[in-house]
This record gives sequence, C-alpha cells and structure tokens, in this order.
Amino acid sequence: MIYLAIADDERLFRRGLIELLDDGNSIRFCLEAGNGLELLTQLEQAGRLPDVLLLDISMPVMNGLQTFDIIREKYPQIKILVLSIHYTDSYIITLIEKGANGYLSKNTDPDEVRKAIITVAKTGFYFNDDTIRAMHKNIAGKHRGIIMGDEITEREKEVLELICHELTTGEIAERLFISKRTAEGHRNSLLLKTGAKNTAGLVIYAIRHQVYSVEKF
Repeated sequence: MIYLAIADDERLFRRGLIELLDDGNSIRFCLEAGNGLELLTQLEQAGRLPDVLLLDISMPVMNGLQTFDIIREKYPQIKILVLSIHYTDSYIITLIEKGANGYLSKNTDPDEVRKAIITVAKTGFYFNDDTIRAMHKNIAGKHRGIIMGDEITEREKEVLELICHELTTGEIAERLFISKRTAEGHRNSLLLKTGAKNTAGLVIYAIRHQVYSVEKF
C-alpha cells in the first residue's frame, strides 16, 4: 500500500485526484491540505506519514517552494512529486535540483500520475520524457568535475545506468549477478562519491556527467 498526501489550494482538483487514484488497495490518501502551512500542521499530528506527497507550487499562506524546503528538512523520507501548472524548464530544474522525486504538469493524464506515484514509491524517482529533456538541456555538461570522493568505478557506472532505467536494488542485483547487499553497497557508494541526496540526485549526476544519455531513455 502506498500512502499519499496532497497539498493543493484547488479543492476540486484535490477531490478529483483522490477519487481517481484512491483505490483503497494499492494507493490510499492519508491526508489533504489546501496550503503548505495546513500540510505541515497535519504532518505534525499524523499517526502515519505519507510515502509520497503530491505538491502544488502556487498556494496561498505558504507556497509550494517554501513548503518543499521545510518538508525536505523535517521529513526527508517523504518522496515529493510536484504537480504544477508551472511546467517550464526553470521550474522543473529548480525543483529537481532541490531534491524533488518527480515533476508533472497538472494537465498530465491520471494514468501517468498513477504510474508516477508507483514508480516514485518503488525507485525513488519518476522523470518523464519532458523532464528528461529539460534536465539534459539545462544540466548536461555543467559542473562536470566529480563532486566529492574518488572517480566512480566501471561497476558503479553499470549500477548507475540501471538505476536510471528505474530498476530496484533487487532487480539490479539479478541483472548483474551480484547479491542485493552488494548492489545496495554500490548505490551507497555512488551517493557518497557524487554527493547526491537520493536516487533522483543520482540520475541528475548521470545526466550532468554524461554517464547516461537522454537518448537512452
């Protein structure tokens, strides 16, 4: 079961998504809020934190950008999937580099939103073609030096490519004929060497350093 939260000031939009996505079986909404402050209050009182947060950017009282920074600091375990009318490269790159696990337009088909939720919960990120193109255009080639630590190994590059293909740690272990523990060790080493905060950050690193090309997505 994936537990969801949604923060959006349009009540009709919130209720529509809840009706479309909450099947009571694989996906269930555990809280909804009309702005960032309301969301934070509910999270403080929640008996169970959501796995994934659907976050709007334009909200009154406390907007999505302010809310995003606080959630990332106080609740780093919550994966954030941005749903916004602001679907420009600048917004996408800003939020992805801040640590968003995915970014979708509010015009996205509900089936893709469902897919994104499941993928984010499973792999830690969901980047569709538009997001990947924006990242490749605006990120690739920038700051290409290793961020920290030693050069990544060929095996780590293999693991990184499979992460970009949205494979889980278990699936990577099967593909490379290694143990799940070894695969997790490679992932942790990549996080340490690149300075990435999460799996989405590793994908950014892969695009920036041309370890993984957008043409391969």
